[in-house]
Amino acid sequence: MKLISIKRETKLEKRFAPEMGLLKTKVTYIKKEFLKIPVKTLHKYRETYYGEVKDCSECNLTR
Repeated sequence: MKLISIKRETKLEKRFAPEMGLLKTKVTYIKKEFLKIPVKTLHKYRETYYGEVKDCSECNLTR
């Protein structure tokens, strides 16, 4: 059994972009795990409508 592992998970989230308004997009999280417990999010990114990959800092999470 590995002590430290990296896991990639994709979720569907509602985001808000000032140029486009409300946006439902798939957000991929890359997390570091220690004994299957998530410790830290290393990176998160989203795929646009046109297939580009962008960092999630450009959009705000709507609640």
